[in-house]
Amino acid sequence: MADDKGFVSFTCQRCSQNLKLDESLHTFSEHISAELNLPIHSSIDIDLESQVTSFDHFISACRLSDSHNATSSGFMLVSDEKEVNLLSNEFRTKAALFDHLSGTSEIDHPLCEECSDYLIEILEEQLAQTIQDHDDYQKYYSVLQAEETEPKLAELEKELADLSEEEGRLMEELQALRQEEEVTLKAIAEQEQRSKQITQEEERYFREYARFKRQWLIAEDEDRSLKCQLSAAQTHLEKLRNTNVFNVTFHIWHKGHFATINNFPLGTLPTAPISWPEINAAWGQTTLLFCALARKLNLVFKRYRAVPFGNHSYMEVVGENKKIPLYGSGGPKYVWDTKFDVAMVAFLDCMQQFMERVEAEKKEFKFPYRIQNGKIVGRDNIQYSIRTLITTEEQWTKALKYMLTNLKWGIAFVASQFDSDGQEIKPPTAQ
Repeated sequence: MADDKGFVSFTCQRCSQNLKLDESLHTFSEHISAELNLPIHSSIDIDLESQVTSFDHFISACRLSDSHNATSSGFMLVSDEKEVNLLSNEFRTKAALFDHLSGTSEIDHPLCEECSDYLIEILEEQLAQTIQDHDDYQKYYSVLQAEETEPKLAELEKELADLSEEEGRLMEELQALRQEEEVTLKAIAEQEQRSKQITQEEERYFREYARFKRQWLIAEDEDRSLKCQLSAAQTHLEKLRNTNVFNVTFHIWHKGHFATINNFPLGTLPTAPISWPEINAAWGQTTLLFCALARKLNLVFKRYRAVPFGNHSYMEVVGENKKIPLYGSGGPKYVWDTKFDVAMVAFLDCMQQFMERVEAEKKEFKFPYRIQNGKIVGRDNIQYSIRTLITTEEQWTKALKYMLTNLKWGIAFVASQFDSDGQEIKPPTAQ
């Protein structure tokens, strides 16, 4: 309701929304007021508990009170005292009407139109149910009236006794069932506890399984890796076993007219001169190879002994501790130093002893080129001197080429006599 000094409105006691009162409530006669004072719940009880789910927002009824204390039982108007005093008698009359309606019924007033309709629907349902119950009772009463003979008291007492006995038996059965239920519940609780333990053990098992599975996969990967490494190592070992160490260490080949050892040419030609440092390095490699082959055969030389010393290797006279240089320092036609020639002849002497030892051990093995009196005999039976002072550069280079060829054959023989571990291969004994 609106006033010149302020606004006062009523709210629905169910949904708490503001209400706009109908104009018919502004004025009503004393006769209507007397009728409203009559009780409206004399014969019908509204079962609000059955409507809890749908009608559960009831709040306490509005009560208009003259007191302005916040703890009073009536509703409080949010305005100052001056505005409250200005409320008209019309508003007080409406408030008193709603208080009376709330006091004479189980429903708090006022209600909005929607809540009122819902309340009417509930009351109509209860009325229909009541009418149905009345009709049922009326039918049963008519049946009872139609029966000619009424049951005797003794029969009723006997039936009551039977029912009581049946009730006792059923109560005993119920008690037994309750005891059985307790036992069953206890067994269920034990089984649930056992199930929880089994679940925990299962989780622990799967965690351990996952950990061991991971370790197994890692071990399997390592195993495959080691197998691959072992296979590669075995392949490499087999390759090394089939490899001639002397051929790998001392690569004897040719480059044009020159024989080479580890890419160092041995010899010289007028058309292709070779520097003496290269020749001396080639002689150093040749001396080292020859000493290694002789050591494999445990060969002891008689007159001379080769001593590898890089590009300054030399021949040593056995028993005299005399050194003969196996390296040069100038062209063979212009250096009248016979020590280099003597050293090369001494080297051929040692090589001849090596060839004789090899051919003596293996009759069918023959070197391609013979050595006689410090000279190398070619396949055409021409003797090529290894002395630089009495032969041409072409013949000297060819003699050195034949000498390296014999050394390559010596490598093949030594490799055939020893296995990959350096052990001597012995022929099988007769059984």
